[in-house]
Amino acid sequence: METGGRMREQIEAVLAAIRPALLRDGGDVQLVDVSDDGVVKLRACGSCAHCPISLMTVRAGIEKALRERLPSILRVITVR
Repeated sequence: METGGRMREQIEAVLAAIRPALLRDGGDVQLVDVSDDGVVKLRACGSCAHCPISLMTVRAGIEKALRERLPSILRVITVR
C-alpha cells in the first residue's frame, strides 16, 4: 500500500469528483481513516447521515469509484 498521506490525497481526489452528486441531494461524506490493510472509513454528512439508502450509495457508488481508481482499497465502511 502507498504511504498514508499520498493515499489520503488520492482518496480525497476521488471523493472530490463524487461530491457534486452528493451535494445536489444535500449530502456529503468525510474521510475519517485509511487503514494499512486497505479499509477506508467514511462519515456520512448532511442528508446522507440519515438516508436509508446511504449504505447503497457507499457500496455501489463511492466504494466502486475508489476501487476502480485505487486497487489497493479493499473495502469502504461508514462510521458515525
